[in-house]
Amino acid sequence: MSVIKYTSATKILVSVKGHPYQRDEFFAMFEDMQDLSYTAVEQPASKLFFAPETAADYDAHVLYDMPGIDFSCQPPRLVDPGQEFKRNFIDLLNTGHGFVFLHHAIAGWPTWPEYAEIVGGKFLYLPAELRGAACLDSGYRHDASYTASINNNHAVTAGVDLTFPLTDELYLYEVFEDDVIPLISSDYSFDREHFYSARQAVTGNMHCRDDWPHQSGSKLIGWVKHYLNSPVVYLQMGDGPSAYGASQYRQLLENAIRWVSSADAHQWARERNSRPPVKRSSSNQYPNPSI
Repeated sequence: MSVIKYTSATKILVSVKGHPYQRDEFFAMFEDMQDLSYTAVEQPASKLFFAPETAADYDAHVLYDMPGIDFSCQPPRLVDPGQEFKRNFIDLLNTGHGFVFLHHAIAGWPTWPEYAEIVGGKFLYLPAELRGAACLDSGYRHDASYTASINNNHAVTAGVDLTFPLTDELYLYEVFEDDVIPLISSDYSFDREHFYSARQAVTGNMHCRDDWPHQSGSKLIGWVKHYLNSPVVYLQMGDGPSAYGASQYRQLLENAIRWVSSADAHQWARERNSRPPVKRSSSNQYPNPSI
């Protein structure tokens, strides 16, 4: 896909809260983007901006939140988003709206299975059923140093080095690889020995993998997809200042915002939504479909 040129200011809503983060360093990324204005809203107030009429003031939503999990008790209490929010979110996706999900946002709304389908995967703090199969809780690894590689030529990856180093938190999580277009992968070892159990962490045992026979997982840390008529980007990077200050990550984030906000991306999502689903061959780990 060719690089998209943007001619007008982009307005985004940034939804935060639910997971610790360095506020000043995080928002500095958006402040440094030219011709972009953002409104930051914390959950649960940001739920109000998922109705099509309130979202219409924005070109895209950037989700850096983790709603639906109450960590004030052990194990955490799971909170349902409510029927009105679900209905508004689906209506907005049907209307066509850009979404960029960042890092821990993939763990949000664990009681709502469709949320995982929207994002393209799931980080599980507790064991759960996903797509009809029992899944163990996911894994985390802080301050992991790795090399990221670009898997596909796309507007989101324009201007980004084909490989670049990063030190950031990584996840051993569930990725619906057949339903996403891969953009970025990591050379880190995504196996049990290099990660820790999320369930152990939220029950008071940090950096523990006891009684956690998790299988090896996906190396994908970035992808694009559509859901209904909306373009979606997920970037797994972005835990803290080491990522916030990395030029390659900043470029990816800005590209993702500009792309999901563009008319080209909206047309792409509508066209893909009108096609019958395509079954991809498992023999090609990272296919290069028409994007």
